[in-house]
Amino acid sequence: MEKIVVEVGSTCTKVDKYDGEKIIHLKTLPIEFKKNFKIANKLNSSDVEKLIELVNSLKEYEDIFVCGTSVFRQLNECEKLAFLNLFKEETGLEFNIISQEQENEYTVKGATKFVKEALVFVGGGGSTEISYYSDGIKEMKNNKFGVMDILNVFPDLAEDTATTDLQTIMDYIEERIEVPDIKTDIMILAGGGHEYFARESGVTYEKNTLYDDPCETIMMDIETRIKDTQKYYTEISLDEIRSRVEEPAWWYATRAMCAFVLVVAKKIGAKYIVPTDISMIYGIV
Repeated sequence: MEKIVVEVGSTCTKVDKYDGEKIIHLKTLPIEFKKNFKIANKLNSSDVEKLIELVNSLKEYEDIFVCGTSVFRQLNECEKLAFLNLFKEETGLEFNIISQEQENEYTVKGATKFVKEALVFVGGGGSTEISYYSDGIKEMKNNKFGVMDILNVFPDLAEDTATTDLQTIMDYIEERIEVPDIKTDIMILAGGGHEYFARESGVTYEKNTLYDDPCETIMMDIETRIKDTQKYYTEISLDEIRSRVEEPAWWYATRAMCAFVLVVAKKIGAKYIVPTDISMIYGIV
């Protein structure tokens, strides 16, 4: 039986389908829950309406699992109850608020099926989960800090080319992020969209020769990633990318995400980066 997973994040809502054998990404809809939450310290009614409309458009499927992360954890009990009741009333479905630990565990489970040891980086709009995996999660650091927090301070990162230099962004992140105190060669990027970014952005990648996983087919060495990230800040046009992709709004936070990746890679001494499109659904199903 087909299963639909709707993952509602701080800035993007992802819809994926599991057909019993493979996971197929159906769509990504930008809904800026966190940005609008910060303005009024409550969920924006228009954002909630967009989500309900999206979920109701999927009613051709019988098995739909809807879950939310970052911003939904910040609701007080009264707001949470009101939102959950409204969502159930309008869609007939439960809305599952996933803890940061659950979000991380689901994603790490999906990302480490064929590797013995790695650091798994799960980046999002309002949170960043980082786990050291070695035949199980050995250490986990959950940060209530994500790419939208960077864009709020450095909005130029979403422009055609950035005016703030990469090192300034990395220094800002390094002062605020917690990372497992370990060293490991492989850093897997998960949480959705990293492989898509690599293939569409112009950064250099090659076939993953570290291990064989049908969902983790490309990689790059750390020196290449550093060089290409610098190029992504100063030479590559975001407007050009946004003009040719189906989801242009998704790209606004990509420079911030690239800086997060380099900060964590530096701290753990990573030699290789494995970008994937793996998200919670890989662990959920």
